[in-house]
Amino acid sequence: MPTKSENQLKTGVEFKVSRNYWGLVRELAVADFKLKYQGSVFGYLWSLMKPLALFGILYLVFSVLAKFGSNIDHYPQYLLLGVVLWNYFAESTGNGMRAIVDKSDLIRKVYFPRIVIMLASSLSALITLALNLVVVVIFIALAGIAPGFITLAFLGLIAELFLLSLGISFFLGALYVRYRDFVYIWEVVLQLLFYASAVIFPLNMVPAQYHALLLLNPISQILQDSRDILVNPTQTITTSEVIHGPLMLVPYALPVLLAVFGFIYFERVASRFAEDV
Repeated sequence: MPTKSENQLKTGVEFKVSRNYWGLVRELAVADFKLKYQGSVFGYLWSLMKPLALFGILYLVFSVLAKFGSNIDHYPQYLLLGVVLWNYFAESTGNGMRAIVDKSDLIRKVYFPRIVIMLASSLSALITLALNLVVVVIFIALAGIAPGFITLAFLGLIAELFLLSLGISFFLGALYVRYRDFVYIWEVVLQLLFYASAVIFPLNMVPAQYHALLLLNPISQILQDSRDILVNPTQTITTSEVIHGPLMLVPYALPVLLAVFGFIYFERVASRFAEDV
């Protein structure tokens, strides 16, 4: 039977190993972020220019020409926030899907928990999101919008989006190791989700009978709740206004369930990664 001192030593070693892994997650995340813009003239500015360029195109086409959002106050900020959050989801899941294969050389040479790679990939995308949100805050401030203390709830929505993206990345990353077709399947799914998540159009343009269906989608729920908190609390349709009873918990519970079951599946097949990549 282990003595008290032996148990303390074991606990100390486990804590040190765990702490080292978190250090590895941080180092890999920063390295991934830096490598993404290595050799480019504008460097990190591309992380800001990409969503701004997409926002400009969407605003010109859908707001100026097609007159989307003409009845929504602060629609440019409304649209920009949606584009930035969507870009994070698309980047995080796309990078997460390729993370294990991209790090195949490292996996073959060194043993460490494979979840480290997935967490680093998600955190790298989170760094880009943080930079982009600075631009969103500037646009919101220039519009004279003062959200107030309730903006702290926005951090909870970011955590929800992180869990959703990470959970999907667990499944995609594990499946992509064996089935490379998933890169094309996920591209199609992302295109469908983009138009099914109210990224560019206000929900009041959709017939009321479809609001509940759209807001069961966690991405739509996150976008609408974020817009309600930061941009337009009076004209944004949210999940709590449309869905009532236990069903209202579905979009909030899905990210947690995906993260848990995604992690379980990922850990179950992780031992074969070194052979399959």
